Amino acid sequence: MDYNNKVFWVTGASSGIGEALVYELLERGAKLIASSNKPDDLEKVKSRCKGKEHLISTVAFDLADTDSIERIVADRFEEYGQIDVLINLGGVSQRSRIEETPLWLDRKIMEINYFGTIALSKAVLPYMIKQGSGYIMATSSISGRFGFPLRSAYSASKQAIHGFIETLQLENKKNNIRASVIIPGRVKTNISINALTPSGATHGKMDEGQAKGISPQKAARKILRGLERKKREILVGGNELLMLYIRKYFPSIFFNIADKINPH
Repeated sequence: MDYNNKVFWVTGASSGIGEALVYELLERGAKLIASSNKPDDLEKVKSRCKGKEHLISTVAFDLADTDSIERIVADRFEEYGQIDVLINLGGVSQRSRIEETPLWLDRKIMEINYFGTIALSKAVLPYMIKQGSGYIMATSSISGRFGFPLRSAYSASKQAIHGFIETLQLENKKNNIRASVIIPGRVKTNISINALTPSGATHGKMDEGQAKGISPQKAARKILRGLERKKREILVGGNELLMLYIRKYFPSIFFNIADKINPH
């Protein structure tokens, strides 16, 4: 794939996989729109792009504020004239049992992970159709393929992503629009540290398994390799991804393993 003069929009770009993708894409010659709800961190990312600052613009907004998204998208198209690839990485995880999780927290997680992602994708889509091509990617999780303790709303939000992206692809093949779901396993990012607890406060610590995950840099390269190969599902992680196959082909074994997991 020729990245030169291609415009990529990456959400969740202030840290983790999103930040790693910013650097990787700039190295390959792409132009970047980097988004996050953390403006100061976004500017720090841009400041690290020495000699390539002219190729990146930043736009800070909250994915849960879906009312502002159409205007933000219109402004970006006016600035660039095109957006070739949208990579939805922004999101939030959860660490709370179902009976401890207030409904407002379920709604908040769904607003960010699902409605924020589809609002941005739906706003970008008409422009991509008009320009005659485009690629929309959205991040799920291995928890988007099966339930997992302490992640009920997170898992539900990520499972919903699959249905939306698969339908988007089926409806828009004739429009030369492609779509992929990114399915990360364990990647060493701050997602577990920033996961929401029943009070709405952050979890504040990294899960042991995640601390042993692959690097964001390796994850970013896997995502771009999947994009280049036009894969509908892009698996990103290590041996934990085997759980996807165990769940599919040996469900009784999967549930025996899951039952033994201590959620605390």
